[in-house]
Amino acid sequence: MPGMTTITERALNRSTLARQLLLERQPIGVKDAVQRVVALQAQQPASPYVALWNRVAGFRAGDLDAAVAGFRVVKSTLMRITLHAVHVDDYRAFRAAVEPTIRGARLRDPRFRASGLTEADADGLLPELLSRAEVPSGSAELGAWLAQQAGVEVPLASTAWRMLRQYAPLWHAPAEAAPWSYVSGTGQRFVAADGTRRPELRDPEVVAEGLRVLVRRYLEGFGPASVADIAGFGLVQKGRVRAALGDDLEEFAGPGGTVLYDVPGGVRPAGEVPAPPRLMAMWDSVLLAYADRGRVLPAAYRKHVIRVNGDVLPTVLVDGYVAGVWRMAEGGAGVEVGAFRPLPGEVWEALEEEARGLRRLLAERDAAAYRRYDHWWVKGLPVVETRVFG
Repeated sequence: MPGMTTITERALNRSTLARQLLLERQPIGVKDAVQRVVALQAQQPASPYVALWNRVAGFRAGDLDAAVAGFRVVKSTLMRITLHAVHVDDYRAFRAAVEPTIRGARLRDPRFRASGLTEADADGLLPELLSRAEVPSGSAELGAWLAQQAGVEVPLASTAWRMLRQYAPLWHAPAEAAPWSYVSGTGQRFVAADGTRRPELRDPEVVAEGLRVLVRRYLEGFGPASVADIAGFGLVQKGRVRAALGDDLEEFAGPGGTVLYDVPGGVRPAGEVPAPPRLMAMWDSVLLAYADRGRVLPAAYRKHVIRVNGDVLPTVLVDGYVAGVWRMAEGGAGVEVGAFRPLPGEVWEALEEEARGLRRLLAERDAAAYRRYDHWWVKGLPVVETRVFG
């Protein structure tokens, strides 16, 4: 494209790694790290911890515990209608940005309507729900309230409640005794999100401003990127994304001539910059933040790493790209690394050091993290070499 700087695939890879703190662990606090990387997918309790361990120098799980307990890092249904951990200062804008998506997916879901409830019913129930959740409240308690308040039959109440709680501006409240797991003896707990209890959350101007913020923050953490990349990250329409692009953005010609946008002065290292091996969390954002997953995940491995049901396996990065998968060995005996291609000895040595650090992290909390997904290992993974590091 005339007058537009071209950026290579490897340079895009390095830009992502740099902004996601994966070229070098940074001496940064966990709250600032979460804000720098925009959001951490968090449907598995271990994932935000493993993600930050990969990015923060001297990471301590207790620091994230404290941030979560103090609601400085909050966990809620956000982008792609999926649980994410985000900095509390970003929550309101992000939630407004994806309001139309979450509302349509949850309050218009046939399973919600099957309970006899409507969108109008949900809007009427929401103020009291949030009032009841001013203090952390158990999922079973709030679900029972919904069944009684709305006259929903109990078999349907659990589904209707799940849809409503995913739509409502609620944060997951960690259990005091086990913040890692977010559960207590009575199951999940929820608390009303600060600053999002008024009807203005649905105001078109608030929604539009929220998307402008999300687009900017996305580009800061993942740019340069295309309109399709941004739309896929937030699960919002491309037209809404185009309307939210700022006038000051830089433009580049990506692979295949795709127009890519970036914030002014964004970090864009050369493709030759070294990238250390990493053992990534399940559902790590670098694998899911782009319409073109090839920025980090080679096309040949995509179907093996991103399974048909949406599971995204814990991966091994080598030279900035997925080169294998990992899991905890039976009985917590170590970390098992499976490579999709032959790796040189110096890479295995670096992976051994990473594996020992990861094992120490998980041994403190859950030595069997992600074990429930081990069945994928026997379903055609193209592993050519496996090593267990104790």
